[in-house]
Amino acid sequence: MKTSISSPPIFSLHLLLLLLLLTVSLPSIQCGDLVDQICKQTPFYDLCISTLRSNSKGTESDVKGLASVVADILLANATDTLNYIRAQINQASDPEMERALAYCAELYIPVVKYNLPQAIEALSKGQFEFASDGLSDAAKEADACEKKFSGSMASPLSDRNKLLHSLSDVAVAIVKILLKG
Repeated sequence: MKTSISSPPIFSLHLLLLLLLLTVSLPSIQCGDLVDQICKQTPFYDLCISTLRSNSKGTESDVKGLASVVADILLANATDTLNYIRAQINQASDPEMERALAYCAELYIPVVKYNLPQAIEALSKGQFEFASDGLSDAAKEADACEKKFSGSMASPLSDRNKLLHSLSDVAVAIVKILLKG
């Protein structure tokens, strides 16, 4: 009588399911660790984490992908701020406030139309130094806008400018990780 050694079908099924679960869950664990590791190297850890985790594209599996996600969100934020500035200009009754807002619009227009789109393109091509320069321009222009409001004139853009500056700093920090290799 020959005895054959074979696995019971239930055992094989469990083993197959276990392997499938490990295969599916490992990349997300590694990605989660990557987001945490990268965000720890930025000046605004909490902002970095919330930005990457709240965005469906924030599950990118490499540093370049994460940098692209933050850069895209930075562009969306700058575009939204520019639209907000334009709406505020239309509602302004104070000529000094209108001039300050118009100045800010002049700063934000090239950031939205040229600097950030070119930085995003450079990032996709691996031109990280150029990308870093373009991304950091957003912070500089937000700061220049904020400085236009002084004395008794409170800035209606303070929160937006601060967020834009912080997002820019996060994006630049991630790109600098890419520059280190």
